[in-house]
Amino acid sequence: MAVAVAGVLVAAGAVTYSVAGDGGPGAEVPVAGSADAGFARDMAVHHQQAVEMSYIVRDRTTDVEVRRLAYDIAQTQANQRGMLLGWLDLWGLPKVSADGPMGWMDMAGMSGGKDGALMPGMATDTELKKLGTLNGRAAEVFYLRLMTAHHKGGIHMAEACVHKCTVDVEKRLAQGMVDAQQSEIGLMADLLKARGAKP
Repeated sequence: MAVAVAGVLVAAGAVTYSVAGDGGPGAEVPVAGSADAGFARDMAVHHQQAVEMSYIVRDRTTDVEVRRLAYDIAQTQANQRGMLLGWLDLWGLPKVSADGPMGWMDMAGMSGGKDGALMPGMATDTELKKLGTLNGRAAEVFYLRLMTAHHKGGIHMAEACVHKCTVDVEKRLAQGMVDAQQSEIGLMADLLKARGAKP
């Protein structure tokens, strides 16, 4: 088990390192205001909330399917977040934008940060607090609805990176996010239907 985990960490580190030289010798490092940097910063924040919500619901239900989904989302997005922040380190760029989130998409101030929701799709502080008070089916349904909206916001951002980013490995990661999260939205719709709830 330890060997397998070490192998995964080494592979993730290789992917993180490779982005610094992506595009071959002499390739330009992205600048602070680029889509590459903006996506890395914003998606790291977006992913952090998904991880938080997933750990909350894990402790609020005993349902195997929802707990498995929450675990998968938490692990995947925590790993991706590490890569995004690692790239910013390699590029020597700040992890926080002076212009606020989503400026690279020409959507700065779109959500206004109201009640902690810094970007479209993100849950508010009030919604996160409510999730932490629910149990069982109620927690499952609320989580699945919040995460469906969260994924839709994430997909919109990842699709923008696919079109605007210039670092190939980052564009590939963004496309992978789109594919995986669209699939998870379908799964969450099925889980909600099984619980007699709508997305």
